Amino acid sequence: MKDIKGYDLIRKFEEFAPTYLAEEGDPVGLAIGTLNKPIKKVLVTLDVRPEVVKEAILEKVDLIIAHHPPIFRPTRNLVTDDPQINMYADLLKNDIAVYAAHTNLDVATNGMNAWLAKAINLKDTEIMTVTKKEKYKKLVVFVPISHKDSMIESLTQAGAGEIGPNYKDCTYTVEGTGSFTPVNQANPHIGKLNKIEEVKEARIEVLFPEKLTSEIEKALFTAHPYEEPVYDVYTIDNYVDVYGLGRVGNLEKAISIEDFAEKIKHTFGVSGLRYIAKDPSQMIQRIAICGGDAGKFYPDAINKGAQVYITGDVYYHAGHDMLASGLSVIDPGHHIESICKDELVKLFTGWSKEMDWNLDIIPSKLNTDPYRFI
Repeated sequence: MKDIKGYDLIRKFEEFAPTYLAEEGDPVGLAIGTLNKPIKKVLVTLDVRPEVVKEAILEKVDLIIAHHPPIFRPTRNLVTDDPQINMYADLLKNDIAVYAAHTNLDVATNGMNAWLAKAINLKDTEIMTVTKKEKYKKLVVFVPISHKDSMIESLTQAGAGEIGPNYKDCTYTVEGTGSFTPVNQANPHIGKLNKIEEVKEARIEVLFPEKLTSEIEKALFTAHPYEEPVYDVYTIDNYVDVYGLGRVGNLEKAISIEDFAEKIKHTFGVSGLRYIAKDPSQMIQRIAICGGDAGKFYPDAINKGAQVYITGDVYYHAGHDMLASGLSVIDPGHHIESICKDELVKLFTGWSKEMDWNLDIIPSKLNTDPYRFI
């Protein structure tokens, strides 16, 4: 097994939940400490609270990965009489780094909201509120047959060839004959000056996200043997990656709102919840769910045909508006996002085995939900 540094794990994680997907102003990324150090133990948590920091110190972890940023609003001072500031001091004293993935994890293709939808067995899910669209381009490059494999490897390592969340290394290759005549000051890899040359070449086609254009071109020039590579870059209109908040889907069987609310309570292990419904006995089947405080997005749930919207921290007046619109709502609280602990442990452990990392990933054992019900 090989030792790694913090940025090795985070580099891989940001392929899964890129920081550019986060909402503007969301303080995602490294919040405390450094990633430029060896890590052997990682603690995954929903919240970074003083009791979680104590747990991390006892467990001798090197890095905390949290969903909620530990420093959400700027602090005016660093007086350790304040429990929150003292928590930061404890982290620094014990050389524990903290990294947060918030709204970027919410909208990631197989991230927070996908996990929540899976937990309640939604089928045929779609995004509730689109927040980002990523355009694609197509590269076509001609390369000698002898360099076909090395070119494909260079392009795919740079990020080309990924289609959706479940396919990578996607390329198309066809072989043919290229011809050219080197003239003037040419220094050809193949052929002689002023003499026409024919070469067996491969035409390689590959898709890539528009944002990676410079990286893909750099990879092409690195792998290509010619001093003047021939390649084309096309804008693609019929393929785009879409990211967004929430998921909308269907239950396998219709169920009453009242029974469904009870089921949600048990699914997420909450001791109490609130729900809004004109008729609790109404049978429902199409559901929208969005983790966190997402009440303001309820019109998007309605537009997607949802009969019930599940989210946390629903405000009183928003509840009235939802009721007036005919939408039923289940509020199991913000803490249902703690589902991320087990899911991230599973994700990181899989990568650790795949990469043969010397890394121990553990979930926080603490319940950081501030609410109790009587």
